Amino acid sequence: GASAAGLRLVRLFAYGGEKVVALGCCGALEKLAENVFFVVRKALRDEGTSYHYLPPSRFVTLDESAADIVEGVLRENQVTCESCEAWSTGGFFRESKEKVKARLAEGCRGVDMECAALAACAAYRGKVFAEILFTADTLHDLSHEQRAWGKESRDKALLMGVKAAERL
Repeated sequence: GASAAGLRLVRLFAYGGEKVVALGCCGALEKLAENVFFVVRKALRDEGTSYHYLPPSRFVTLDESAADIVEGVLRENQVTCESCEAWSTGGFFRESKEKVKARLAEGCRGVDMECAALAACAAYRGKVFAEILFTADTLHDLSHEQRAWGKESRDKALLMGVKAAERL
């Protein structure tokens, strides 16, 4: 979740890290296939941790130039990707039909647990941060269909994350 991921990020910064590309899977909020790659542009703050780093707001905006670089790396390597607003939530299996509908209306396409917190922590510390998500399970019909948890995307995401981090 967000707190544990935030702790790891703070440690990376303490050890001298300046630029980070995070990788993760997300639940699809709309009808999407598994293994769709997203470059996160904004994250809806519904997880709690982010509020310890930035003043209250509905979204945290990720570093635009870093996101552009990450998207460019994916496209150069023939990895189809889309921009995304992510819904970061700390509640396991608490996505109701009403919440999913509301998050879709706000522009969110995927749900994760850490992106907003990591982006807020990086912004607070003045560090460069970008995130690549890939669809794993799906919530579009509230079935919580697990599918294969994006297994086919993991190696590709790691390789793209390394290439993007080198470019940053």
